[in-house]
Amino acid sequence: MQVLVDADACPVVIKEMLYRAAQRVEVCVTLVANKYMRTPPSRFINALQVPAGFDAADDRIIELLGSGDLVITGDIPLAAAALGKGAYVLDPRGIWFSRENVQERLTMREVMDQLRGSGVDTGGPAPYTPQDGKAFAAQLDRFLARHAPPRTLA
Repeated sequence: MQVLVDADACPVVIKEMLYRAAQRVEVCVTLVANKYMRTPPSRFINALQVPAGFDAADDRIIELLGSGDLVITGDIPLAAAALGKGAYVLDPRGIWFSRENVQERLTMREVMDQLRGSGVDTGGPAPYTPQDGKAFAAQLDRFLARHAPPRTLA
């Protein structure tokens, strides 16, 4: 099991939580972005820079992931593709994507795109809050407790 992160839009606080979790439970965390990322030195943390381009990071994440992996993203089409490959998908606000809710979210996204295209100001996402970070941390901890490989004692 590995954790793949859609890192371009991922809040710094979430990346820091993932770095600590990688060390704590010894699980591989790979951040994928189209810009350079500095990460702490660790055999459990990797950063992949992909070429700039539409969905380049998303495509690379889909290439890398396997069934049972965890994807961190707020990107709905990426979430749908990852779920289709048997991955778990958690957004940075601590909300799980599922086969049941991802289609609804894709439909809502399309409606909002159409409204924006017709000139309607739909606003943007709510600001990221400390409560969002706490919700993410709680969900991540629960997931890793159930799915991370057992640690070996040296």
